[in-house]
Amino acid sequence: MSETRQPVPVSLPKPHHALVMVAMLVLLLVTALLAYRVSQNLGFNQMRDEASHQLDVLAAAIDSEVTRHAAIPSAVELNPDVLALLRNPGERQDILQASANHFLQKLNDHLGGPVIFVVDTTGRVVASSDWIFSKNLLGADLSYMPLIRGAIAGTPGRHYAVDDVRKEPGYLFALPIRDEEQDWKVIGVAVVKSSLHELERRWLAQEAPALIVDTNGIVLLASPPEWRYATLQPKPPEELARISREQFADQPLGVTSLDIAIDAAQEGTVVRLSRQLKPDPGPLQGAKSYLALSRHLPGTAWRIVVFSDLKPVNVQAATHAALAAAAVGCFLLWLLFLSQRRRLARGREEARAMLERANQELERKVEARTADLSEAVTGLQREVAERQRAEQTLRAAQDELVQAAKLAVLGQMATGITHELSQPLGAIRTLAANAVEFMRRGDLATTEKNLGIVGQLAEQAGGIITPLKTFARKSPAIPAPVDVAQAVDAALFLFDARLKKLNATVERKFGPNSQIAWCDQNRLQQVLVNLIGNAIDAMADSPQRRLSFSAESDSSGQVALAVSDTGSGFSEAALEHLFEPFFTTKQPGEGLGLGLTISRDILRDFGGDLLAGPAPGGGARFVILLPAVPPTHSEQGKP
Repeated sequence: MSETRQPVPVSLPKPHHALVMVAMLVLLLVTALLAYRVSQNLGFNQMRDEASHQLDVLAAAIDSEVTRHAAIPSAVELNPDVLALLRNPGERQDILQASANHFLQKLNDHLGGPVIFVVDTTGRVVASSDWIFSKNLLGADLSYMPLIRGAIAGTPGRHYAVDDVRKEPGYLFALPIRDEEQDWKVIGVAVVKSSLHELERRWLAQEAPALIVDTNGIVLLASPPEWRYATLQPKPPEELARISREQFADQPLGVTSLDIAIDAAQEGTVVRLSRQLKPDPGPLQGAKSYLALSRHLPGTAWRIVVFSDLKPVNVQAATHAALAAAAVGCFLLWLLFLSQRRRLARGREEARAMLERANQELERKVEARTADLSEAVTGLQREVAERQRAEQTLRAAQDELVQAAKLAVLGQMATGITHELSQPLGAIRTLAANAVEFMRRGDLATTEKNLGIVGQLAEQAGGIITPLKTFARKSPAIPAPVDVAQAVDAALFLFDARLKKLNATVERKFGPNSQIAWCDQNRLQQVLVNLIGNAIDAMADSPQRRLSFSAESDSSGQVALAVSDTGSGFSEAALEHLFEPFFTTKQPGEGLGLGLTISRDILRDFGGDLLAGPAPGGGARFVILLPAVPPTHSEQGKP
């Protein structure tokens, strides 16, 4: 073991050392404070310049948006339909008003958005572009608006207002309509109401609060929207009621006062605002500091005010103060580093020695672990080899079971096959004897006819034997495109005699070449033989004997072949154990209970499966799932 090193004793600081430390702390605080003040002033000026530039851009955009419909009243003033309506206030009102309404509607549709209407000298709306709506301005009395009264008196004007009909805010442009035939007398007023929805959308997208105020100090547009119709400074209730009645359609005004000095904001002032406003004015909890900067909007009596969050400036100032203090601290740390350099060097030497010892110990452990892992890998390789041999043995046993099952089926059908072959063979024997007799007599024509019939009977016997040879042949499973209908027909042929004897009806609901699957035809035929044989056994005592085949394919090409019978079916307990080896519902001695297990294993070998369940109307239903033909072999499966 290495020798334990004793810690170096540290002496208590002397009085003058304590004074030095206090002086250093004071130096750090003074440096941080000076850096904070300088950075805050620079950030404030930079933010004011950026806010001023933002105000210029927004002011130009808002002026363009608000005043883009200012020239429309001039077009209304020149329309003959409007002039005719105003010149004849009591004559043909319906006809003249309809013409004027249609003109205003077309003009409004062409410009897209504003509401255009005409007011007579009494302040009543006599024509409007929104006449087609149920809630329109026709007949509305707007004489209470100072803007309308001024235009009737001959003074054009523009004003923010809320109408009494729709309660929608907008910017109104009013132009007196003078009649040339009456010495330019004012006979009405053309008014265009410009929508402010685009401005509201643009304000609500702002991250920092912003607002537009009129000459009365009423907030017209704002983000957040809770500030709308607030006042910059408290106002008497009587004055607020008058302004609301003349301009805002009795909307409540001045519920909240923001307490902002708009004149001071011309050059930039610091205010404290909160996005969570309350009905009662007073100290706002959670308020934040903002730089408020205002600007007059050209062409209007409005002012736009933007608020820039001072938090980044304060954070930057605090960061600079921290950096300044950190610089001084780094200098002190550098001095401490020089004093501790030798001690750290000794520590590195000791750490290097400990690392070498740890490395040697680790190498020994790695060698031991590597040896253990090598032994484990060798054991796993032996186990894998044994499992592979066991799998090969299992597959060979399965092939033998499949072959044995085929031969068992052939044995069961031996009687039927003998009956099918005995008739053509007896006829061949008789016709051959007759042919010999006719040849002896010299009747060659009859002899030729008998020999032709013998050939036909021999071909018929070969047609019976060929499917049996194909079915009984032991061959490896080789997947290929298979016509499902052909496999079903081949399996049904082997049971033709039993089905006729049972008087069973066979239904096949699909035709040749309609369903092509990727499997081994001989193995598929073995599965079908097993299912058909089970169905025949199950229907032996049924009053109605029907064997049905149906097939369909999904979008991927997978084929589902269903085999249904009208036998006794399965109980729920039997259905749970149906595919278990040596489980059977037949009487003892009639089956080993391996047919369904082997059939499912055969299907799973080439990517299919076998499902079982009750058939509709009674009986059993088996579904054979067959994989789709791969794209590279799809052409081979086509007829």
